Amino acid sequence: MSSYAFWNTKGGVGKSFLCFVAAAEYAHRYPDTDVYVIDLCPQANVSEILLGGYLNSPKALDSLSSKTPRSTVAGYLEARLNSPFRMISDVSPYICEPTEFNPQIPENLKLVCGDNLLEIISEAIRQTSELQIPNDAWKQVLSWIRDLTVSLRIYSGERDTVFLIDCSPSFAIYTQLGLVGAEGVVVPFTAAESSLHAIENVVALLYGITDPNTAPYAKISFAKRAKEEGVSVPKLYAFVLNQVTMYESRPASASLAINKMIQKTLNNIHQKNRHIFANPKDLPSNSFIEIPSKSLIEIPASHAVAIVATATGTPLHKLKPGPKKIGEQQVQLYLEPLQRYRDALEEFVNCL
Repeated sequence: MSSYAFWNTKGGVGKSFLCFVAAAEYAHRYPDTDVYVIDLCPQANVSEILLGGYLNSPKALDSLSSKTPRSTVAGYLEARLNSPFRMISDVSPYICEPTEFNPQIPENLKLVCGDNLLEIISEAIRQTSELQIPNDAWKQVLSWIRDLTVSLRIYSGERDTVFLIDCSPSFAIYTQLGLVGAEGVVVPFTAAESSLHAIENVVALLYGITDPNTAPYAKISFAKRAKEEGVSVPKLYAFVLNQVTMYESRPASASLAINKMIQKTLNNIHQKNRHIFANPKDLPSNSFIEIPSKSLIEIPASHAVAIVATATGTPLHKLKPGPKKIGEQQVQLYLEPLQRYRDALEEFVNCL
């Protein structure tokens, strides 16, 4: 696979941060590959980190959104609204080079920047998808981000490409575009009961697989329409356990119990619906933290790493242990937890 959507219907699970880390580390490891991050979240969190962190990125974000056309994903989607059923051959106006704003980012990492205008134009996109003519309007509109990846591959010429698409926790039309534009879905989650329900929602929304109480809604679902109109949806590629609650260097018992529930739920889903998994032969619980067959990966908790990286836009391979001044806050990065975090993320990058 070469295109991955990072998505969960629950916010606050580290989705955008994981997308940032994976993109930066992959680009660092493979300098001959163009790594594209497509930010389809109106909050533009992954763009914010790539452009220098939340302390430094506002100027960059304003600069990109002030261009004509907007050098953002919303600028691309506005262009598609003006010509809904014809691909855009030149997508260079919508590509940003994060290294111009944040020299810590590898030069081969490219960004189609997030934009809060996404929320404003979403209704126009939805209405365009419901046009009666052409009769495949919905299918064509849902393919806009997939079209973008095709154009970006052409833009990169002979270089290899990989795409990481950061999606909003919602299931808005722009999220649907991002999911259809990907081959695999990476689902970050935390060991909390709300994450269990969120994973069940991911499966219900993408594939129409529900329990008896919600089965009637499957008849009018996105999944049903996608199947009827020949719109391909991505496979479940990886479930990433993030931010484990620790006690005396071990996961807290409540987190472990919920984690087992999540594994059991995934195993049950897999038993009846192997076709929705990218690796249908691998039982999710058996591949927990295993390499190379990873459906479930565990990322250890490291709050300080996330604080420093998101505030400054620093990739993991450039972080060094020691005291850090973040605004008015003093943060200490210790070598051992930093290395554990790097090792876990290296396992994840190995999956891509």
